[in-house]
Amino acid sequence: MKLAFVVQRYGLEISGGAELHCRWVAEHMKKYFEVEVLTTKALDYITWKDHYPRGEEVINGIPVKRFSVTQTRNPKRFGRIQNYILENEHRLEDELKWLEEEGPYSPSLIKYINEHQNDYDYFIFFSYRYYHSYCGINSLPQKSILVPTAEHDPVIYLKIFKDLFRKPRAIIYNSVEEKKMINSLSQNMDVLGDIVGVGTEIPSQFSSEGFRRKYQIEGDYIIYIGRIDENKGCHKLFDCFLRFKDEIDSDIKLVLVGSNKLKIPSHSDIAYLGFLSEEDKFSALEGALLLMMPSFYESLSMVTLEAWALRIPVLANARCEVLKGQCMRSNAGLFYENYEEFKEALGFLISSPGLCEAMGKNGQEYFRQNYTWEVIENKYLSILDQLEKEK
Repeated sequence: MKLAFVVQRYGLEISGGAELHCRWVAEHMKKYFEVEVLTTKALDYITWKDHYPRGEEVINGIPVKRFSVTQTRNPKRFGRIQNYILENEHRLEDELKWLEEEGPYSPSLIKYINEHQNDYDYFIFFSYRYYHSYCGINSLPQKSILVPTAEHDPVIYLKIFKDLFRKPRAIIYNSVEEKKMINSLSQNMDVLGDIVGVGTEIPSQFSSEGFRRKYQIEGDYIIYIGRIDENKGCHKLFDCFLRFKDEIDSDIKLVLVGSNKLKIPSHSDIAYLGFLSEEDKFSALEGALLLMMPSFYESLSMVTLEAWALRIPVLANARCEVLKGQCMRSNAGLFYENYEEFKEALGFLISSPGLCEAMGKNGQEYFRQNYTWEVIENKYLSILDQLEKEK
């Protein structure tokens, strides 16, 4: 069997999101099948401009074919079109124009899929909301598998997507909440689907003590790992943490890891470390009292799974249904809707080491039962086996 993984960006430089999710699954599936990746030449997810010069390369043993982005994204024009379709009655053509403007707009990628569809048994499309998934699935639904990585944001209610979720042969969901949301809005219960998610790659060596020495971090700290921007709720995290420090006598520190898109408050107990290697990231996570997850929108949250794999509890934004659901199912995290709940939960956790340890154990067990690579691989194999039997 030959599989094509189709995703908006692909490369070792991309350290999170659907792109990393896709790469990890592709690398694990190559143990069982012939695997290729079809993607664009983009690296920057704001403009989608071509970055990689070569059309073909091999990454970790997997052939990767890259296609040019014909039209880079103009953020202002895209913003105007998005506001229009979300706030006004509009035509189907307006939604298709939005799809092109969102990007990455690569007709040559779709042309290749159409011309070489007989070279592959199945095309596995990652991220429902992009041009490659919409056009690819509509071109050959009979060979399509979709991994939506859908969040509860307004664009999911566009008509083009309600129809899209009814077309692939199978859908691989990240969470219970994602499946319920998509089933509800598209009534696609007759499409084969399973809740799978993704595993994680834990380095063989890392050290919280080494991390503390290297970055001069002393005392207890909570940690945020990921893109530091408004879309991830980081501005609200800063507000809550600073108010907590003003009101509560605590030496707790906030450590921030990841690329920064926001102004970070200047405070002696906030340490911004930037983008870290995987070894340093896991070392930092291992030494934390808990992981902060302030995001309003997630389809899974890979870093939450990484925290639980290391027995680290989580404090999450309750307004994100996925994070709240994961915390409840695992008994490995608390959640908050406002500052008062944030203050009570954080104060309770930092003063309750026994509870943190118990929640961490729960998280690790939840990870082992649901997100080891053996579990993930077997779910993919089961779906593909069912599709083969239906031929």
